[in-house]
Amino acid sequence: MFGSEHDSSRRWYAVQTRPHHEKRVEERLKLKSLATFLPVHRCRHHWRNGVHADLELPLFPGYLFARVSDYDRLAVMHLPGVLGLAISSAHPTSIPDDEIEVLRAAVDTMGATPHPYLKTGEKVRIVAGPLAGMDGILTRRKHEFRVVITIELIMRSLVVEVSESDLQPIIPYEALRQA
Repeated sequence: MFGSEHDSSRRWYAVQTRPHHEKRVEERLKLKSLATFLPVHRCRHHWRNGVHADLELPLFPGYLFARVSDYDRLAVMHLPGVLGLAISSAHPTSIPDDEIEVLRAAVDTMGATPHPYLKTGEKVRIVAGPLAGMDGILTRRKHEFRVVITIELIMRSLVVEVSESDLQPIIPYEALRQA
């Protein structure tokens, strides 16, 4: 059922999995002779009972990447643990080979770790550096992250450049109540 087309017709797709099923789905895809990429990061986990362990966890929980042909896409979606393929415009969206290679290099050489997704206009809190604890609105200028900090008392704002790793999103109270 799998591997019915030449390797040149296969493209990379983000495969969405059930929570904590990324490694099992990767094994199933490899058994079908499909190329996979599951970016992971190492972290030290501390349980309440005092046990410590080094774990390899998915960099993007709930996702892995698979190189499949159009013919194989439907079969992939029927594998146990697979929820579907990431889509845009109501169709599965392939990922260019060079983007997968850049991601692979970042994971292998730069020690990538997960970070909450941040988008322009979102309220954020600075968690490190001299402005730690300040809240602001995330903006971008070219490829740099900037945060607009407002000092309500004097009705003035300032913009500071910050590293993305020094930011965390502020979850609105309404979103917490709905969760």
